[in-house]
Amino acid sequence: MKKPVKLLRHTLLSLRDLLISAGPIAVLAIALLVLAYWWLDPNPPKTVTLATGPGQSAYEAFGKRYQQALKRYGIEVVLLPSEGSRSNLRLLKEGKADVAFVQGGSGDASANEDSGIVSLGSLFVEPLWLFYREDAAKGVPGGSFTSLSQIKDLRVNIGARGSGAPGIMRRLLEANSLDVAQMKVSRLDQTAATVAFLNGELDVIVFASAPESLMVQMLLQTPGVRLVDFSQSEAYSRRMPFLTPAVLPRGVVDLARDLPPQDVRLVATTTGLLAREGTHPALLQLFSQAARDLHGPAGWFNKAGSFPNIEHSEYPVAAEAERTMRVGKPFLQRWLPFWLANLVERMWLVLGIILAVLLPLTRIVPPLYQFRIRSRVFRWYGQLRDLENRLHADPDEAGNVVRELDALDERVGRISVPLSYADELYALRNNIDAVRRRAGAGA
Repeated sequence: MKKPVKLLRHTLLSLRDLLISAGPIAVLAIALLVLAYWWLDPNPPKTVTLATGPGQSAYEAFGKRYQQALKRYGIEVVLLPSEGSRSNLRLLKEGKADVAFVQGGSGDASANEDSGIVSLGSLFVEPLWLFYREDAAKGVPGGSFTSLSQIKDLRVNIGARGSGAPGIMRRLLEANSLDVAQMKVSRLDQTAATVAFLNGELDVIVFASAPESLMVQMLLQTPGVRLVDFSQSEAYSRRMPFLTPAVLPRGVVDLARDLPPQDVRLVATTTGLLAREGTHPALLQLFSQAARDLHGPAGWFNKAGSFPNIEHSEYPVAAEAERTMRVGKPFLQRWLPFWLANLVERMWLVLGIILAVLLPLTRIVPPLYQFRIRSRVFRWYGQLRDLENRLHADPDEAGNVVRELDALDERVGRISVPLSYADELYALRNNIDAVRRRAGAGA
């Protein structure tokens, strides 16, 4: 029974010495890790604010999808309703939103580089929908509008203040030599404008929205409502780089009812997902990944895989978005929980630097450990030398020296050292015995 206990005691003492020897380096490593964690802040906040748009808009619908997508990772997406793109851009700059949907052409292109805003890519095509009542086009040749100059005398709602539609519409009207101040223009929000339109109080209403918008879907299927056909869509796109020509194919709204009854030419902007530069990188990564899943499939105006993209961004592209577009979900996230994969991904470079700093320092651990073990033995040599010097100086002290040597031998016998250092312990005991024999001979 004594043997296992003694073995356990030796083992625990050896571990204690090893821990004490390596302790300073371990403390330094922990301190560096804590400092790196504080500096890098690898784990994202649990809440992020996404500026969407008016109620029943495509922005609101997509916002709810992003909310569900990030919920799987424990991130709460707070949806912040707004008037539209211009309001969203303002909310980003004021720090009231972290991420937002913004139409192309909504900001000042010359100031985008230093705006403190980054792009996570273009998400979808957002056509300019000009709905008009059929009875408003009775006096027009062919009974349909194909040019903006034909609506100059009509009651037109160009979109709510704060949305992107008024700014785009103003540029289009000016390109057609039309003075907005001389037109019957209103700026009602989508719901109020739609009600007024259906009640006959407006002749034309303008939406700049994705086809997922409930208002757009409803108006596309409302009898007596038609779309302005932009016969000059190619020319608009050449003169205004943020616009692109788009075609609403015949029957795409409802094949059974053949809606629309013919292809309709439109002009469209692309809507991007923008974020504040200070938004946590892990959140930008999650939004970019969600964008690939939500906007990658084919739609009315795009083929599968066309979106999201970062090819013609008006703002600097975030590094996380660029990497997501290039390689998709990081390797570690495919096999590990998000929080752990993100932690390793954000910390690996710092971990490498810390290891590079600590590895040379670990070379002092073995000598330090060896010194601690051997010091248990060597510190008794001083007392042994004193006893030997007393014996040489006064042979009559031999009896006292022998008794002290016996006491010293007993104390040394209780010393515990690893087996690899046992030879030094036995060498000490042999030296004590040699002095004792000499003292005995002298007595």
